[in-house]
Amino acid sequence: MILQALVKHYEDLLEKGEIPRPGWGMARVSYGLNLDWEGNIIDLISLKVQKEKGKKIVLAPRNMTVPQPAKRSVDITPNFLCDNATYVLGVDEKGKPDRTRKCFEAFVKLHRELMCNLDSASAKAVLRFLQGWEPEKAREYPCVEASWKDLMSGGNILFYYEGEPVTSDEMVRECWQQYYDNGDAEENGICMVTGKRTRIANLHPVIKGVYGAQAMGTSMVSFNAPSFCSYGKKQGRNASVGEYAAAAYGAALNSLLNDREHVKWMGDTTIVCWAEGAEEEYQDVGIAAMFGLEDDGKITDENLSAILDAALAGRPIILENKELDLDRHFYILGVAPNVARLSVRFFWQDSFGNILKNIGRHYDRLEIVKPAFEKKDHLSYRRLLQETVNQNTEEKAPSPQMAADVMKAILTGSTYPTSLLNGVMLRIRAEHKVDWGKAAIIKAYYLRNRNSQCSKEVLQMALNEESENKYYNLGRLFAVLEHIQQEANPGINSTIKDKYFNSAASAPANTFPMLVNLAQKHLRKLKDEGIRISFQKQIQGITDKLGEEYPVRMTMPQQGSFHLGYYHQTQKRYEKKEDKSV
Repeated sequence: MILQALVKHYEDLLEKGEIPRPGWGMARVSYGLNLDWEGNIIDLISLKVQKEKGKKIVLAPRNMTVPQPAKRSVDITPNFLCDNATYVLGVDEKGKPDRTRKCFEAFVKLHRELMCNLDSASAKAVLRFLQGWEPEKAREYPCVEASWKDLMSGGNILFYYEGEPVTSDEMVRECWQQYYDNGDAEENGICMVTGKRTRIANLHPVIKGVYGAQAMGTSMVSFNAPSFCSYGKKQGRNASVGEYAAAAYGAALNSLLNDREHVKWMGDTTIVCWAEGAEEEYQDVGIAAMFGLEDDGKITDENLSAILDAALAGRPIILENKELDLDRHFYILGVAPNVARLSVRFFWQDSFGNILKNIGRHYDRLEIVKPAFEKKDHLSYRRLLQETVNQNTEEKAPSPQMAADVMKAILTGSTYPTSLLNGVMLRIRAEHKVDWGKAAIIKAYYLRNRNSQCSKEVLQMALNEESENKYYNLGRLFAVLEHIQQEANPGINSTIKDKYFNSAASAPANTFPMLVNLAQKHLRKLKDEGIRISFQKQIQGITDKLGEEYPVRMTMPQQGSFHLGYYHQTQKRYEKKEDKSV
């Protein structure tokens, strides 16, 4: 299913002319070996381009379309027209002269087989060069000597003929295409992606750009030990994916990963998304909806709210004067490194409209009164997960499994994983603090994962003074008692929250009698009688709803009610201060 979706994306990109056709791929090329008609070296053209690296501008190899590079392990496998100095010039400094000679001989053999019958000036120039080239005399050429260090580091060389790449010769291109398409008839089989009889890929393409994976790239499908194989089949024949499908899904995924504007990372997971038809606007909306907004992004908070409201109401979505199709297929893929290959954390596909509806409902569940300093309208996926992480540690990554489970819950509209709530409650106990993000998560969790002990009457956007929920009112009472202490002791460094918050939220019967008595002492310190009477009324109004006895213990849902009561009451206090200043 994943490979089929990626192959379809490749074909969409191919139709738009945004990706090389089968048999061709992208390679980082450092030099062009420029030849004349007789196959002599005219010069070595630098193809490097300027690129930002941190705060510096450096020269980096150019990305160019070349004949599909081979995936090499330890075998000697030459590429066509573009390769490193070991194959093209027969020179290196690895201390293995026999292997170097065999690499050059294999390179020569491949080009003779493919181009010996071509009536092409550029093809004949390459063959004359290979026939007369003496690797041991390579450093006698000034242009080679000048770039020797760079060539020895593995920079790729592309053949040029009189200033033009040989790959631009139509006869040479057609020659390579026929070779690539025909392949080895003995390796034919049924491709499980396309359903066609074709040449089966022995090695699958290298995927680059996954966070934490090997810099040279990692396979998504591979068989690197006998225990992974079956029925005597070797390597890729265990997967039965045709070479076309393998090259297509690899090119599509590499294209998605190379588009840094639409790639996101969470923990060890790299996340990409795309829509059928390969139109960028769907990616812009999908990324903004899932991960929040960048300061310099194409979509504003106002745009995003309007888009999600339209999706929930089934209205058309207009972005930059273009109407987006809500029935368009949309895909989200999360991958992570796993030793020798990539691990798929999650993959989800649905209509664009359904995914936006589920994201919109998720944001609606998160809606809760927030402090004035919070400028963002939505609690993004990234920030939501960060609420489960200790921000004082060096490694601030959330649990990979939890991140995947939360993403799945958001996209499908299913219940949130218990690990999300556990992570938030653990941070509250450690930090003695219920901030906007944590309160929003508790509210959203119990709205979707219903529990009678954290009933809907407490799962409101703002303070519900009419609620009869005992645990919610205990949280409110704690917030009032803390406020009294702060008014009685202006500038106090630590409050009852720092010492008693956890015990009040888990064992109220042991904590609240003492806190209420302490509050009476604080009230007597207040010089303003009006404020003192106001506080006494607040305490009385809440305690009237608590009954005669405090609960001995509180369950997790009851603690959730407590935390929401505390948060709502605290925010109400700040709202009043803001009103007085107007």
